[in-house]
Amino acid sequence: MSTLVRPLRQIADLPAPGGSLPLVGHLHKMLPPSTHLQLERWARELGTPYRVRMGPATVVVYDDPEVAQAALRDRPQRLRRLSTIRPVFREMGIDGLFSAERDDWEPQRRLIMQALNASHFRAFYPALRTITERLLKRWQGAAARGEVLQMNQELMRYTVDVTSTLAFGEDPNTLEQDGNVVQDQLALIFPMLMQRTLAPWPYWRWFKLPADRKLDRALKAVHAYAHERIARARDRLHDDPSATPRNALEAMLQQADQPGSGFDDNLVVANVLTLLLAGEDTTAYSLSWTLLFLAADKALQDRMHAQAVDLLGPHGVCAEHDGVKRLDAFEALAMEALRLKPVVSFLALDTREPQVIGGVALPDRSRLFLLFRPAQSDARQFACPHTYDASRWAHHEAKGAHNPRAFLQFGAGPRVCPGRHLAAVEMRLVLSMLLKHFRIELACDPAEIREHIQFTTRPSWMPVRLIPR
Repeated sequence: MSTLVRPLRQIADLPAPGGSLPLVGHLHKMLPPSTHLQLERWARELGTPYRVRMGPATVVVYDDPEVAQAALRDRPQRLRRLSTIRPVFREMGIDGLFSAERDDWEPQRRLIMQALNASHFRAFYPALRTITERLLKRWQGAAARGEVLQMNQELMRYTVDVTSTLAFGEDPNTLEQDGNVVQDQLALIFPMLMQRTLAPWPYWRWFKLPADRKLDRALKAVHAYAHERIARARDRLHDDPSATPRNALEAMLQQADQPGSGFDDNLVVANVLTLLLAGEDTTAYSLSWTLLFLAADKALQDRMHAQAVDLLGPHGVCAEHDGVKRLDAFEALAMEALRLKPVVSFLALDTREPQVIGGVALPDRSRLFLLFRPAQSDARQFACPHTYDASRWAHHEAKGAHNPRAFLQFGAGPRVCPGRHLAAVEMRLVLSMLLKHFRIELACDPAEIREHIQFTTRPSWMPVRLIPR
């Protein structure tokens, strides 16, 4: 009995949207802040895979979760990040683990993982609890005054404090102080990373617009901040060279200072800044999107309030590290928000060799985009896919389809996100604290909140009023 085998397709065989222009292709239709939405719209109209032209490059776009899983497992050997990413990161002095490839990637992965392990989450927990208690105090004051809080900024302050303390062992306390260099300047970097990595031509190497000059000033300030903290850390390590590292920077420096390590201060700076960049935006926006769904469901708020009261007891914030393990249901609130409002909307990759992906023959140096939301909102992967239902993440409660492999917000394979554990702990602490102490009201029409992509996908704004319980 013969078996039908679908023939391989070439890139030219794939459907493409209309409206391609000379030189720019489809770029005029997919500019930030809505690039991801246009890619998803074409996926619905054309099916996937499809092809789209971005300047001189042709991109093949997929939305199949199994294709994404296979592609992520093939990194960094057969697939790599978009080839424009590393030169842009290198120019900015942040060519660390995120942008590293092949032989450079493995030692940097070890550097980051050992540094995070060396900071010992159990030992770090008191600092994390203190920062969360500070956030509670700030929100209690705002609630008493009846203020509307812009939660994008509020949560960014929190994640900057947490990540800076983890990275440098120094708490910048942006929750109580304004004008912090790291917070103000890092905020300028992500939008420019997105713009430059997707640009068809690197115009900024020949002439600079006002935004490029502003970026240069921000990068200069951030690098000065990092080098100053390296000097302080080295002084501490010099006084006691056998001491256990107290933060990620000290752990990196101890490894970098070993004979033959191959790491210098510039590489340490690049990886510390990578840790800061990756740790502030993604977690802050994940929490911010979660508030959108919580505000719409008062009954859910009441149920989670009762759980928070039971689990936190007399404490404003989870008191002990061991208690975090009991807060699964609060992390699930954020997971479900990320399923519907992914902070990582798509991943851009290049092939390193000729290969077949999703039934399409791709030559060496082909470019592909992996869209994540279509699978995360597909009834074949998740039952009632457009309904916000955090209980689906408790597997004994999931009814119908539930395919965790289709949820790729932290990646998969060798390059899975090294900071996912810290993100999960922050989500659990903030949401349990928030729901114990406050009711959440959205201070605008939900339709006014737009998705804006700037490397990560953030809410255009998230105005929230907190009502004390």
